[in-house]
Amino acid sequence: MSAFVDIAKVNIKAGDGGDGAVAFHREKYVAAGGPDGGDGGKGGDIVFVVDDNLATLADFRYKRKYKAPSGENGRGGRCNGKKGQDLEIRIPRGTLIKEAESGAVMADMSKTERFVAAKGGKGGWGNSHFATPTRQVPRFAKPGMPGEEWEVSLELKLLADVGLIGYPSVGKSSLISVVSQAKPKIADYHFTTLVPNLGVVSMGEGNSFVIADIPGLIEGASDGIGLGHQFLRHVERCRLLIHIVDVSGHEGRDPKDDFEKLNEELRRFNPELAERPMIVAGNKIDMAEPEQIAEFKAYVEEKGYEYYSICAPILEGTKELMNVVWNKLRELPPIKEYEAEEIPVESIIKQSTGYKITEVEDGYFLVEADWFPKVLKGIDIEDYEALQYMQRVLEKSGIFNALRERGIQEGDIVSLYDIEFEYIP
Repeated sequence: MSAFVDIAKVNIKAGDGGDGAVAFHREKYVAAGGPDGGDGGKGGDIVFVVDDNLATLADFRYKRKYKAPSGENGRGGRCNGKKGQDLEIRIPRGTLIKEAESGAVMADMSKTERFVAAKGGKGGWGNSHFATPTRQVPRFAKPGMPGEEWEVSLELKLLADVGLIGYPSVGKSSLISVVSQAKPKIADYHFTTLVPNLGVVSMGEGNSFVIADIPGLIEGASDGIGLGHQFLRHVERCRLLIHIVDVSGHEGRDPKDDFEKLNEELRRFNPELAERPMIVAGNKIDMAEPEQIAEFKAYVEEKGYEYYSICAPILEGTKELMNVVWNKLRELPPIKEYEAEEIPVESIIKQSTGYKITEVEDGYFLVEADWFPKVLKGIDIEDYEALQYMQRVLEKSGIFNALRERGIQEGDIVSLYDIEFEYIP
């Protein structure tokens, strides 16, 4: 069995746009042909695609860099370059895609089937675009825009309605095996299962819900002790938790102590989890004295939780428990989805490779910066506030200072890929 991998970090780089061409019309008997350089082709996108046949992020253990093809350069005769092909990366449903530097959520792939994580750069304009009555022979073209590049972290959070939590060997695997079609390995282990198990519980007439055995929770799990910290994230989407406790205490454990310690681990990992709806199931009642069961039941109910006794291997109380769970789920909101977040400008510029300024002709400055398309994605320079934002970004990044040092004058043209504006000091 391959190892369960639920977190990975990869570098993705979309294709760069092809450069525009500098070319002039050449034809027999035509004395002075005009500029006819073609545009560069757009670079390929990096696209994440949900694949329901995948259950882990194991594929990313061995490949950490993904690069889409760049667009072709333009050619003479107004021939445009060919577009770079998109690169698809397949991931399991429920994966969160985050920008690694800031931790901002880029996409939650629980319902989204496809997500363009890095956009290919636009192709640069050929010199045919720059012919004007006063500039009849433009001897420059625009380079293609760089494709977006991100360091992203992939984090799989299981899509389950119900999460089974509890110490190792309390009977989580036994319960999921008898109420669903899941077939986990079951034994009286003193250590935890190494992978989460998902099962579908059928409630008849086409009704069902997904239940997950969340392994690895021991004291200190939220601090990284044992395997617990690897799996606590899978509880975060669950709408309802079933806390299974060995009510018999036959291994010398105290059910009350186990109950409190595990709740504390949930609270420390994510305070929201401590507020998640929870049912307590006292398992192994066949090995417990009636007084033990009654005492633990009273303790749990005093804390405000519903309590149910079960003996999973012989199906005692399991059907009643699932009925209670089903009725509660019908009243609870759907599985949590994470909203996309804005990636801070500081985080983007921090990862940049700087900028390059070229004065292609007198009074026309070409600025290239790999981070610029990401920061100003979708900006409308006709909008005053957007224009003010762009100016603040250029000032903060040092580009305006560098232009002043190059001797830029009022009214000179600044060109940043597909945005052009007159410089006003």
